[in-house]
Amino acid sequence: MERKSMTVKEIATYLGVHTDTIYKMAKENEIPHFRVRGKILFSQDAVDAWIRDQELQ
Repeated sequence: MERKSMTVKEIATYLGVHTDTIYKMAKENEIPHFRVRGKILFSQDAVDAWIRDQELQ
């Protein structure tokens, strides 16, 4: 089974931004994310859809 969730560090690398930016975006609900026992995770599918939506604006 392929893993589809990404950590803060992985999503920061994926998007080409600093991890601090990702923490701020998650805190302000600017990027789709979820938490498991306090750990912030990102669904790659949800982030890819969010990127497509951002491109259309």
